[in-house]
Amino acid sequence: MATALAAVALQLAALPLFHDQLHFGALLLVILIGMLWRLVLPVPQWALPGIEMAKKPILRWAVAGLGLRLTISEILAIGAPSLIIVSLSTLVALVVGWWLARRFGLHRDLGLLLGVGGAICGASAIVAADTVVQARKQDSAMAIGVITLLGTSGILLFPELGWIFGLSDFDFGVWVGASLHETAQVVAAGDSFSQESKEVATVVKLVRICWLAPIVFYLGREVAKRELANPNQSLAQKVPVVPWFLVMFVVFAAISSLKIVPEAGAFSMASAKTTVTWLMCIGMAGVGLQTNLLDLARTGLRPLVVGVLQWAVLAATSLSLIYLL
Repeated sequence: MATALAAVALQLAALPLFHDQLHFGALLLVILIGMLWRLVLPVPQWALPGIEMAKKPILRWAVAGLGLRLTISEILAIGAPSLIIVSLSTLVALVVGWWLARRFGLHRDLGLLLGVGGAICGASAIVAADTVVQARKQDSAMAIGVITLLGTSGILLFPELGWIFGLSDFDFGVWVGASLHETAQVVAAGDSFSQESKEVATVVKLVRICWLAPIVFYLGREVAKRELANPNQSLAQKVPVVPWFLVMFVVFAAISSLKIVPEAGAFSMASAKTTVTWLMCIGMAGVGLQTNLLDLARTGLRPLVVGVLQWAVLAATSLSLIYLL
């Protein structure tokens, strides 16, 4: 069932309406389709074991596969100042996002997921963090919805701001890559400015993805310690100190950097990345099918306000560092 929804979402994402005009990626579409199904029709009992499989092992393999996007040579090509800008702004946004979530009284797990998604790479980061945080279903869905909404609006907003601020093509690429949430949104906004901006923004975005492994590792340790301190909880035994999918993330990144797999052919990097996209969509379908829109409506506007404020801090920090460095 999750695979069928993933196939529909991938086909819709390729249509001009969603790809060129709305800039809705397959991940956003598949979770929306799953949520609408849950709202209109009951999820059949026979599908529940498969949906749970999609949400956990399949989605974790997809997160590990994100390492295939990274190569050390591409990361080093953007230069030391850009690496400093994206790293500092990411960490500042992460800390500020978590602080804002506490100040606004959000549920602890929702705040953790919102902070990670806004600072690193949107839905993919939220999914990766949720494998160790193990938040309520409505928390992960709300975090994904807020981050996707903001990032989509940024596709239209950032090019206009770039022209107003008089940024060069390179500087705009760094700013977009350091500030927008999803990779597809970064590519779309960069392309609206110039071809050079798109290329720079894509590489900068990959640098942000590099922070996914250490931050999820940190969250895993914190969750394990928290649950060990509570004798009434058994989650600590379910959260390993080093999640296996993060180990595979690093392994896949090393394989990509060493270029030991051909770029084309039946067993190639291209086919591997396509497989990862499919796995991610199937996993996100599982998330959507277990999310109740009525639960999201009860959360109110506070998650959106936290997401907007964190995004403003991220954009302002990265832009300030661009002017300084």
